[in-house]
Amino acid sequence: MTCHFISHNSYKLAYTFAPVVGRPTILFLPGYFSDMSGAKAVFLKEQAACHHYGFLSLDYSGHGQSGGEFLQGTISSWLDDILAVIDAVKAQDLIVVGSSMGGWLMFLLTLRRPHLIRKLVGIAAAPDFTEELIWTKLSLPEKQILQQRGHLITPSEYDAAGVPLSYQLIEDGRQNLLLKDSINRNVPVRLLHGTADHDVPYEISLRLMQLLTSSDVQVRLIKEGDHRLSQPSHLTMLWQEVQDG
Repeated sequence: MTCHFISHNSYKLAYTFAPVVGRPTILFLPGYFSDMSGAKAVFLKEQAACHHYGFLSLDYSGHGQSGGEFLQGTISSWLDDILAVIDAVKAQDLIVVGSSMGGWLMFLLTLRRPHLIRKLVGIAAAPDFTEELIWTKLSLPEKQILQQRGHLITPSEYDAAGVPLSYQLIEDGRQNLLLKDSINRNVPVRLLHGTADHDVPYEISLRLMQLLTSSDVQVRLIKEGDHRLSQPSHLTMLWQEVQDG
């Protein structure tokens, strides 16, 4: 069941929460321009129910069933949304699963609330994507339009209308970069990445493995796997990594 509450920023946040007493909770963090109705979120929610795990997910502001304007959202504000939902439901003992941008938010979350985190699972995790995968690939005219107008529409193979991009997101992303220094966490980390991912190169997961201070980090490369990793075989692999123990 989808629930709502009014965030401290005065917009409605949509989330789903199914706790199981005495068991870890799987927290699924969707990607950019995605929401908790996607295939991976639905799959994990079903598996959690079958295997007696709690489950928590949300739509960031400007996404899915949540209020707020998409172009007003930033990495910092979407991290605040996650923290607000966690605090509202008092979730703890979390196995955090972050998809694409959700993988960036996953690492930022564990730096902010380390005592809540049991395990991290990244699916094509995309830390620093605003700088490394967007800004550096924009043409000079596109950068000028983005700076002058504050936003532009970028092409997407997932949406014929394209995906909006704000300069505010680029600027805020620079305040949250992770790939320049060590990431000090000591929990188990599992990173899944397709070798045919044209959106987020799998080398980013290899870089993460080197930067994470945890001694328990594993990268699972999936030959010919795409960015979404939503095929049945991919979901089976995901569940293998999510399960505790």
